[in-house]
Amino acid sequence: MSEWLVLALAMAAACAVVLVIVFLNQRRIGEDDDPSETPDVIEYMTMMIGVVYAIVLGLAIAGVWEAKGAAGDTVRAEAQALHEVSERVHVYPAAERERIRASVTAYVRYVVDEEFPHMLDEGELTERGDALMRELRHAVVEATPRDERMAQTYQPLADQVALADDARGARGQSAGATIPGVVWFGLVGGAMVAVGMVFTLQIRRSARELVLAGLFSALIAFLLFLVWDFDAPFGRSAGDAAEPFTDLFPL
Repeated sequence: MSEWLVLALAMAAACAVVLVIVFLNQRRIGEDDDPSETPDVIEYMTMMIGVVYAIVLGLAIAGVWEAKGAAGDTVRAEAQALHEVSERVHVYPAAERERIRASVTAYVRYVVDEEFPHMLDEGELTERGDALMRELRHAVVEATPRDERMAQTYQPLADQVALADDARGARGQSAGATIPGVVWFGLVGGAMVAVGMVFTLQIRRSARELVLAGLFSALIAFLLFLVWDFDAPFGRSAGDAAEPFTDLFPL
């Protein structure tokens, strides 16, 4: 299901629930009820709950956004390091050059086709990916320099492989969800309380009040969807997550 469709359904459902409750509540209230009699303390509590929840929600959005940005930087660093290895090895003899480039291509192809889908589903890297990275490291380290140009390139190549391996480890640490379940419980529970407090103000079925209630509930639904979408640091699609690799390595 498309993420945009999920968002539209969530916002529509939030609006529908609030409007249905308003209509049902209006039937229950008697004709002699006066909405201006709402105690001041309820208005104060509603305001404070809204402010506190807005702060918590803002911190959650900032946290998942920062984690998503760091994850994207990690993938770009890994892909760029591998690209540097593939390009700098051109000074090597043909046999060793093709061996190293074949190791890079095999690793990149596996990461794009197999590891990223597995990582998004399971939240962890694969042993096969680790083995391919070790093979690449061995291919670079075992290529003994034979002339001055190879000697000057050898250590930078080894450094780039180390950078790629380090970025791979960071990618594995960032593979899981950013927000733990207990925080999600607080966000969803806080949303229910924040929307529920609207009804303590005894809103009526006037067009203005219904529109404001619907927009408020839709906004809460949108912000929760935003947190959920950003809670996957590498995105919800393997193709989007592996884009830095596919940009540098046309497979």
